[in-house]
Amino acid sequence: MLRPNDIEAELSYAYLHAVASHAGVACQCSTRPHDNLGIDAYLTLRKDFGDGALLTDVTLHLQLKATTTPPAEGRSRAGRPSYFLKGVDEYDRLRSGKSDPQRFLAVLFLPPQHTQWLSHSPEQLALHRCAYWVSLRRAPPSDKGTGQTIYLPQSQPLSPTGLLSLFDRLAREEEIDYDP
Repeated sequence: MLRPNDIEAELSYAYLHAVASHAGVACQCSTRPHDNLGIDAYLTLRKDFGDGALLTDVTLHLQLKATTTPPAEGRSRAGRPSYFLKGVDEYDRLRSGKSDPQRFLAVLFLPPQHTQWLSHSPEQLALHRCAYWVSLRRAPPSDKGTGQTIYLPQSQPLSPTGLLSLFDRLAREEEIDYDP
């Protein structure tokens, strides 16, 4: 039987695959060596992104996290739920501006109770709550030894529309940096 943390992780992959598939984005889970490098998935979209786009083939790397821990009281900023990213090395990899393709972090916020994570009926299969993506590129160095609290903008949902918007920005070679 899977442990709760493993179930949360698997649900984050299921969430990503559902969103990417709905958006028409190719999604591939990484191999174990890439997972050790902080890359959980590769997302690729090939299309005509329209006027102003410099690219027609865009790939990004994604690190996935899932949590049942609600943002700490006082640890959210104006529509930006907080998440404590464990591991300074992982944080530093994500904040480095020296990665191509660019790396992003996505955090799936699940309800606190396991029984509320998923509902199923003949009409629907629903995973409750949602995920947000964030770029940590050029974020400040961590001042903690165990990890870093980050803030995920609710204006950046990991949804089909949100994902396509991110790809549009990357196709225009827009620099997407962390904005605490």
